[in-house]
Amino acid sequence: MALSDQIKNKMEAIRYQFPTEQALLIPLLHAIQKERGWISKEAMVESAEFLHLPLAKVQEVVTFYTMFNQEPVGKVHLQLCTNISCWLNGSEKLLHCLEKRLNVGCGETTKDGNYTLSEVECLCACGTAPVLQVNDEYYENLSEVKLTQLMDELDAKLKTSEGNVIGKYVDSYPRGPKA
Repeated sequence: MALSDQIKNKMEAIRYQFPTEQALLIPLLHAIQKERGWISKEAMVESAEFLHLPLAKVQEVVTFYTMFNQEPVGKVHLQLCTNISCWLNGSEKLLHCLEKRLNVGCGETTKDGNYTLSEVECLCACGTAPVLQVNDEYYENLSEVKLTQLMDELDAKLKTSEGNVIGKYVDSYPRGPKA
């Protein structure tokens, strides 16, 4: 069952805040992904039934937004922006560094299931490009040196943590203009 009782109860508790069933769709999808790590076809079907929406409405939202994972991802989901500002500031080099270090291509997960590497179109951090989203945290103003340090930290945390590491990282790189 894709929609747990906990998710259903949470949605019922906030339903009054939304003018239509369709408006509740994104909070529902976020709750599913937070609990399961991704949005399965089964979850889309159950979401449509729960909100009394056509399945096509749910599918169009899930497939439009890159924030929704349509297949399982690693414990650490690395999403590198390669849009114009990030690209001009070196995201292509960073992508190649990640592919080489992890021995995977974009859209792939490492054999141990620890990392998934994704290329995303825009993370809305153009003023602090290039940017990498690690699970739910942004790392901005990245260089190859900072990326290597970050990956070393993530590797160390994965070795010492048990189970799911989503949301356990703190952005240790300053936001704002490059120093």
